[in-house]
Amino acid sequence: MTFFRSKQEKPSAGHAGNTTGVRIIAAFKLFKGAVLFAAGVGALKLLHQDLALLVEHWINIFRVDPNNHFILRLLEKFSILDTHKLKQLSAGTFFYAAVLFTEGTGLFLRKRWAEYFTIFATGSFIPLEIYELTRRITWPRVLVLLINIVVVVYLVIEVYRNRKNR
Repeated sequence: MTFFRSKQEKPSAGHAGNTTGVRIIAAFKLFKGAVLFAAGVGALKLLHQDLALLVEHWINIFRVDPNNHFILRLLEKFSILDTHKLKQLSAGTFFYAAVLFTEGTGLFLRKRWAEYFTIFATGSFIPLEIYELTRRITWPRVLVLLINIVVVVYLVIEVYRNRKNR
């Protein structure tokens, strides 16, 4: 067993290459996971509360016009939420946060499986995002689609570039 490596040898854990782009993607995935985890906790806290009363309370605190178009749309969205839907929403949010934490941690540690997993997971949402754009084009939807395409293309290039380090 040798404790020293020559300069030609590559580390066995993870792989060599430019880590800046992958670390940026990892940080982005970890941030999204944290935001979704917080949203899941928030959904659980809403389980046994009167949502209409809670929204009205926040409208009064922020002194927002209750007849505002956006407030009325928000109230409409909250009106369809019941305990069962909130539980489903929080479960889905926690599951997706776990996927994002897995992607982010694996990418941060430069694990090859994480690159493949992120390509698959992120790439699988692209058809859904395109479908949503066919229904209604908005800048946030376009931005999300573009970011996900860039992430997938970048990781495919990284995997291809580092294929000989296996």
